[in-house]
Amino acid sequence: MTIELGLVETAAVALLVLFTGYLLNGLVPFLKNNNIPEPVTGGMVFAILSTLAYSFFDFSFKFDMALKVPLMLVFFTSVGLDASVKLLAKGGPKLFIFLILATVFLFVQDGVGVLLAKLFDMHPLMGLVAGSITLTGGHGTGVTYAEIFNDVYNIQGTMEMAMACATFGLVLGGLIGGPLGKTLIKKYDLGPDPGAVALPTDDIVTYDPEDRDQVTPRRMLETLLMITICVALGTHIYEFVMSRGITIPSSFVALFLGMIITNFLDVTKVYEINKETVDLWGTMALSLFLAMALMSLRLWELMNLAGPMLLILLAQTVTMVLFAYFVTFRVMGRDYDAAIMAGGHCGFGLGATPTAVANMESLVSRFGPSPQAFLVVPLCGAFFLDVTNALVLQVYMALPFVH
Repeated sequence: MTIELGLVETAAVALLVLFTGYLLNGLVPFLKNNNIPEPVTGGMVFAILSTLAYSFFDFSFKFDMALKVPLMLVFFTSVGLDASVKLLAKGGPKLFIFLILATVFLFVQDGVGVLLAKLFDMHPLMGLVAGSITLTGGHGTGVTYAEIFNDVYNIQGTMEMAMACATFGLVLGGLIGGPLGKTLIKKYDLGPDPGAVALPTDDIVTYDPEDRDQVTPRRMLETLLMITICVALGTHIYEFVMSRGITIPSSFVALFLGMIITNFLDVTKVYEINKETVDLWGTMALSLFLAMALMSLRLWELMNLAGPMLLILLAQTVTMVLFAYFVTFRVMGRDYDAAIMAGGHCGFGLGATPTAVANMESLVSRFGPSPQAFLVVPLCGAFFLDVTNALVLQVYMALPFVH
């Protein structure tokens, strides 16, 4: 029996899943202490219950996920609206270094996948499926390459395997990033740069009769107007570019338009963007996006994974943790920002950029802000890494022993 839920019902379930995560994180010290994102907590509980219902009673849900992509675009637009040229200039070298590190990891990730696939007497291309195709590329990239492998190389079952691998990575990416970042921060006694903490001390010690709350219904609606313009215009630009045979992530278009607007307004002084409302819209969109992504997981598909594929995925998880801990953290400077970036790297190295940001948000909410990490990681994961991932995959697919 399958129950189909409409758009409003799906949104309601997503909110229930999210608040379940808040409730459980408040009640279970392990979840709170290890910075597990609330959408991951609530989503996994729902997915487990759904799996039990499907396994014992043949009962499942079919959700209307029409809001999922718009929520993702709202989040990336908010990231763009927060990125001024001044911040980009500060994060420029770090962004370049982080991109090189992430690209090196792509080679490592695919190398581990192909090596273990050959070791388990599987088709080497299945190692790429359990590599950067799904773990860094996500479900979208997984669908694309699964169709290619099925049509061109006649490898059966790649679609189901790709979806299962991408799902596995999304879950693990959200589970390991927070604990890893916390371990690094605690071990090396790290803290945020005092300059990054903008406390409104003047408002605390003085009284201004003209003072108003920063977040008001009007400011929220003004910010929503800018976000919806970016999302709507970005969708048309994305469709136009794709029709010309140029492949770019839709999230990058929204992010780029947000950057254009915020820097244009910075220069012209026509309007001052309220960062608090931008952050609120971005946080809400990200939370709902992850809740929707996780509550729709069909964990029984993971149970159908062959033993060798599970071993490859577990090996990839261990590889990601070791690389983030011993390479990413050290190369990025062995400081607080580097620890936050390492946690974020786990997010998109196994799952997706929103998962990376959720990992970092869970860390900074406890230990303090890291503006540089929130500039470098989303920009790298949202666009540049998709480009380098495609190049790395082409390199591996061109190798004779992979076919």
